[in-house]
Amino acid sequence: MKEILIGVLSSVFFAVTFILNRSMELSGGSWLWSASLRYFFMIPFLVLIVWWRGNLKQLLIELVRKPLPWLVWSFVGFGLFYGPITFAAASGPGWLVASTWQFTIIAGVLLTPLFLEVNGTRRKIPLNSLLFSSLIVMGIIILQWENAKGGLTLQLFLIGMLPVMIAAFAYPLGNRKMMELYTGKLDTFQRVLGMTLASMPLWLVLSIIGGVTVGLPSADQVVQSFIVAISSGVIATLLFFFATDLVKDDSTKLAGVEATQSAQVVFVMIGEMVVLSIPMPSVISVFGIVLVVIGMILHSLLGKKKVKIVQSPSISER
Repeated sequence: MKEILIGVLSSVFFAVTFILNRSMELSGGSWLWSASLRYFFMIPFLVLIVWWRGNLKQLLIELVRKPLPWLVWSFVGFGLFYGPITFAAASGPGWLVASTWQFTIIAGVLLTPLFLEVNGTRRKIPLNSLLFSSLIVMGIIILQWENAKGGLTLQLFLIGMLPVMIAAFAYPLGNRKMMELYTGKLDTFQRVLGMTLASMPLWLVLSIIGGVTVGLPSADQVVQSFIVAISSGVIATLLFFFATDLVKDDSTKLAGVEATQSAQVVFVMIGEMVVLSIPMPSVISVFGIVLVVIGMILHSLLGKKKVKIVQSPSISER
């Protein structure tokens, strides 16, 4: 349950991304600055944390020793994650971005065969996890059904859904690849800082394009991007990466932790009601929320049951 609860807590802070990105879009801010400013603001805080823990030198050595894996998987895990997310928030309705992002629950499970077990064998897709994740996605679809009454056009799919679906695969892929490469070598704080630094070329390019095409960001966008950086970029990312670190060797538990991100929809809905004054959810939407909660509970129980099965032989041998 500890890993599940940490994952849910991270989803609370991740929800800030969707709420404030939507707010910035409504106030005319460019997605180019929303994306790049978040990672610019993350660096000082992450550097301070890693330095205070006495691990900064070790990280810098690893970055210099093997720069290519850092550049590639940071571009995938951070660049192809947050760039498309902010682009979609600026191009399509907020409900479409928030609901489509939950596809990452299924994406995380489907990516399992790309990784190896500790003994070197290729991992298999945990079917129970896939079933429970499908239940969560069904809840998300029901939750957002009323918002989609206007219909889904090809243009809306290309600018509002497709970028988020790319992000849904990129985020867990980049995270898992870096865990696989640096298990036992670097901790969560080092990995997040390393990936942030390695993704800087992309954010610098986007900020230059933003400066040329739309000018400098407004003071309001800078402040909101700073809040996103602290809440989502630092706190939420560290919590989520820490939770996945705890279960990195168990595909079933890893899928359960990644499924906790579905709670973002609930927190985004509550946040938009408070910040953006959206109306109260209907009975149908509440039913969707119930399905999401049930799916997360089943994931938690599945991981707990597996722990008992693994532990019991060693107890009997004693």
